[in-house]
Amino acid sequence: VEQKRPGAKEELVGLLAHYFVLLTLFPFGVWFPAVFLSGLMSALIVTPTHQSEELFEDYQPDWVTAQFESTRNAVTTNPFSEWLWGGMQYQLEHHLFPSMPRSKYPALKPILTKFAQENNIKGGYRESGEFEILKMNWDLYKQVAEADPVEGAPY
Repeated sequence: VEQKRPGAKEELVGLLAHYFVLLTLFPFGVWFPAVFLSGLMSALIVTPTHQSEELFEDYQPDWVTAQFESTRNAVTTNPFSEWLWGGMQYQLEHHLFPSMPRSKYPALKPILTKFAQENNIKGGYRESGEFEILKMNWDLYKQVAEADPVEGAPY
C-alpha cells in the first residue's frame, strides 16, 4: 500500500483517531445525527452531478469524452454555496483531474470548454445552476419511481 499511496498509513491513523474522539467524547445524540446528516448532504451534492446525464448503453472507449458526456457541473450562486458543495460542483474537473486541489478547478473551466468545442464533444462543457441541477435530479428520481418495472428484474 505504501508504494502505491505514500502516507496511507498516516491517513488511516488519523481517520481512526477522528472516529475514536467522535465516538468517545461526544454523546450518541450528537454524533449519530451528524454522521447521517453528512451522508445526506453528500448524497444531495454528489448525485445531481452524475445522475442528470444519460447513461451509456455500450462501452465507451474514449474515457475523456465519456467524462464530458456523463457529468454536469453545478454553478453556485454565493460563497456559502461554493463552500457547501465542497468542490463537487466541479464534477468534470474532479473526474479528469482527481488529485488536483479543488481550489484550482475554476481555472480549468475555460480550458475544458475550449477542448470540448475543438473536439466536437456532444453537449460540450455541461453545467446548470445549483437549484436547476437539484430539480433535474429530483425529476429523474420521480421518472424512475413512476417507470414500469423491468421484465425479469427481481422485486
